[in-house]
Amino acid sequence: MNIQIKETRDILLEQILELYRLNEWSSANKPTELFQGLMNSHALVSAWEGEKLVGIGNAISDGHLVVYYPHMLVHPEYQGKGIGQMMMAKMQEKYGNFHMQMLTADGKAIEFYEKVGFERAGETEPMWIYAGNEH
Repeated sequence: MNIQIKETRDILLEQILELYRLNEWSSANKPTELFQGLMNSHALVSAWEGEKLVGIGNAISDGHLVVYYPHMLVHPEYQGKGIGQMMMAKMQEKYGNFHMQMLTADGKAIEFYEKVGFERAGETEPMWIYAGNEH
């Protein structure tokens, strides 16, 4: 397995949608909005095996103090192989010294994010207005 992590926006909508559908993320049901959201992120990292997109993650940030990581997906057949950790390491190159790094995690994602250094934010409660159904 030869995985390359890239900071590129040279990704086709079809490649993105396949990855989101395989992970059963409802944002795949809004392809135009999903694509525009990813392309307009402060940072976008992707993982590739040859020409195959096997992971993607993005960041929304003020560029100085705060960063939020809304999406981090790895192709189901490639999960557990360190690809998510490599993508987060790439994000840390850019945001590692920021005052606050935030994300929302549930299910299996909680264990992953704890492995890469995140912890529950005190007694905070996640809150949202959300049109998805995967949670």
